Amino acid sequence: MAQDASAWIIGGVFALIALAVLSAAVVALYWRVSARLAGRAHTAAADDSWRHHLSDLTAKMHHCHHGGADGEEEPPAAVLSLLSMLPTASALVDDHDTVLRASPSAYTLGIVDDEAIVNERVRDAIRQVRQMGGRSSFDLTTSTPEFYAGMTASGAEAEDDDSMQISDDTQSVERPNWLKITVGRIDARFVVVLIDDVSDAIRFARTRDDFIANVSEQLVQPMDALEQLAGSMEQHSTDAVRVAQESSQVRQACLRLNHMVEDLLLLMKVQAPVIASSANRVNVKHQLDRAAGQLRSLADRLGVDLRVEGDASLTTNGEGAQICAAINRLIDNALVYSSAGGTVNATVSVSQDGKFAVVRVIDQGVGISRADQRHIFERFYRGANQTKASAGGIGLGLAIVKHVALAHHGNATVWSMPGQGSTFSLILPLAQ
Repeated sequence: MAQDASAWIIGGVFALIALAVLSAAVVALYWRVSARLAGRAHTAAADDSWRHHLSDLTAKMHHCHHGGADGEEEPPAAVLSLLSMLPTASALVDDHDTVLRASPSAYTLGIVDDEAIVNERVRDAIRQVRQMGGRSSFDLTTSTPEFYAGMTASGAEAEDDDSMQISDDTQSVERPNWLKITVGRIDARFVVVLIDDVSDAIRFARTRDDFIANVSEQLVQPMDALEQLAGSMEQHSTDAVRVAQESSQVRQACLRLNHMVEDLLLLMKVQAPVIASSANRVNVKHQLDRAAGQLRSLADRLGVDLRVEGDASLTTNGEGAQICAAINRLIDNALVYSSAGGTVNATVSVSQDGKFAVVRVIDQGVGISRADQRHIFERFYRGANQTKASAGGIGLGLAIVKHVALAHHGNATVWSMPGQGSTFSLILPLAQ
């Protein structure tokens, strides 16, 4: 008996060491994120220095404009040359609110469309600056227009897309643009709009804050379990059964924490958009088969029939490991929210317009309420429909699906009704 107790004590010590190593990894990861953000902040500071020169630039452009011919309809070449030198996106607007010149990013960021400023707040700032002079600076959040996002809901999934909502029953995802806008008057006719996209810095800052808060919260459980184990080892060192039970609790808490750290690392990797090339073609069906293979044992253990089929010829440009991870999370969710004897179907097919590969994971589980559907793609969100099998989840799986879809210039959608199951779709543009 004493030997058994000693063995469990040694096991407890190893558990303590394992948690210490894991905690060190967490700290190292935090510093990696902080360093990455520091680089982003440096870039943002460099862009701010350009904004401080706006007054000098507009003064020079004002001088160039008055040096031109009277009644000149086009802005002087010097004005356009100076604008092209700015590191930020820009748009030049005349006294009829017509956009004469605009950077491509001004369109993709949702500020300009069809030679007009489409954002009401920017239009108001232009009119105010034109009348009062000076400049106006403010923060603005926009959405990338569907056309520039490369996502056509009519061909891929439904016929009516309204940002988060594709149809009355299907929810979609999007990635907002966080912008710093500066509007300055050149003269009575011309107004310049500078558009500084700080989305990456804000997105990484939010990921960092979520990381710190949630890792701190998740550390409480293994620390409590370790404290309980230490107490048992001190007071009941000969009770091998009790020590074994508490050691198991420590192990489960450490595994949960390790799972969360791995998911957060993956979330950070999928923040950057994928650049299509001939070197990163990925067969979507192969990734579907791979993800399903990873979860066969879980399906068998839960008594759920997992069926996989689809078009094996569809390819996309991207990272195979990320796509597999996203599909893995979708199938895993479908399995743990299904009842024993149920069926989960995972398929891949081409969209109606022939431009996208659509991976669908369909279950017959508990379903998701409309209220929860608007939040399920958020990090660490846990809906009210938890089952015994899903109770140990972290709440990062669908956030990973969302960011993998957006990084690959695609989309993710959900249709669900309580008691009728759910259909999740991962929509990826076909390889060019």
